[in-house]
Amino acid sequence: MKTHLLIVQLLSLSLFFAGCNSSGLVLPQGTGWPYEAVVVMEQKYWNNEVGEAVKDELGASIFGLPQPEPAIKMTKVTPEVFDGILHYAKNILLVNVNPSLYTKVSVKHEINRWAQNQVVLMMNAPDKESIVQYLKDRKGVLVNFLTRSEMERSFQLLEKNYSKSMMEKLQAKFDIKLNIPSEMTFFRDTTDFFWTSNNANSGRTDVMVYTFPYTDPQTFTINYLVNKRDSVLRENIPGAYPNSYMATELRDGLDYKPISHLGKYAGVMRGLWKMVGDMMGGPFISLVRVDEANNRIVVVESFVYAPGTEKRNLIRRGESILYTLRLPGEFDIPVTKSLTTDQEQLKSKEDGE
Repeated sequence: MKTHLLIVQLLSLSLFFAGCNSSGLVLPQGTGWPYEAVVVMEQKYWNNEVGEAVKDELGASIFGLPQPEPAIKMTKVTPEVFDGILHYAKNILLVNVNPSLYTKVSVKHEINRWAQNQVVLMMNAPDKESIVQYLKDRKGVLVNFLTRSEMERSFQLLEKNYSKSMMEKLQAKFDIKLNIPSEMTFFRDTTDFFWTSNNANSGRTDVMVYTFPYTDPQTFTINYLVNKRDSVLRENIPGAYPNSYMATELRDGLDYKPISHLGKYAGVMRGLWKMVGDMMGGPFISLVRVDEANNRIVVVESFVYAPGTEKRNLIRRGESILYTLRLPGEFDIPVTKSLTTDQEQLKSKEDGE
């Protein structure tokens, strides 16, 4: 079966975590590519409003990519074929509709049910209408939960596998900690600016860090951050041709959101970059924080150059790198505490309220 063949292909990307289920049994490794999920639902619901609502939720295009890509790529199966290797998928959504068992919609989650490093979401409902309304009222709740689960997996890897030499360089230069993946060996170090890359021929990912004094309360606005970003990039990231340089692409818009990072205010900006005077471009994401101890702004950014290929997983991995940022006074905080997960948010809604 095509579905089974797809899942077998996913075996090559298992994460190396040890774990047991609630009975204490040692479990097989979870399988699957990042940001993909097996969704289990009766065929009759796949073919009506329930299937459409789930597809609209998980398959919605994420912002900041040059081509549409779904937030979560789905492998659709029915309960009859959900067995064997499918139980080992890292991300599983079980949709159950049964009026004799349920009086309202509830969404629960379970960790390591059939495999290590696995999250299983269970959406239970009395009828199809209630599921449609639930997803309409809580738009993004499933996507956010699965996205943060993937981020947590990235944090686990970055806590173990990072470049100690890059960590030391950044700590000496900026007095910060940032877990740069070990494959990022190329770097450029200038005044108040640091740039590292994996220099890959396919799927290139770069990370840069820069700082500037915190003097303007309007710093945490799109206009201020874009102007500062473009001035820094023009000076530090030239293109291959004379007078070419990196800049922010404004035609497709930008997204800026305030977040809490390690309990402190921060801003996340995402969008597209371009190379003025050249044909290069791709997605970027920036994390902006105030270093109160030194009265300065610290910006960490990841950008991707991967023409002709999907970029969602690349930019998401770059995003997870940024969240490992720790400023003075935060160096002892584990990387795995980089974000408050949406599991807490979902837990508060597991009763369907």
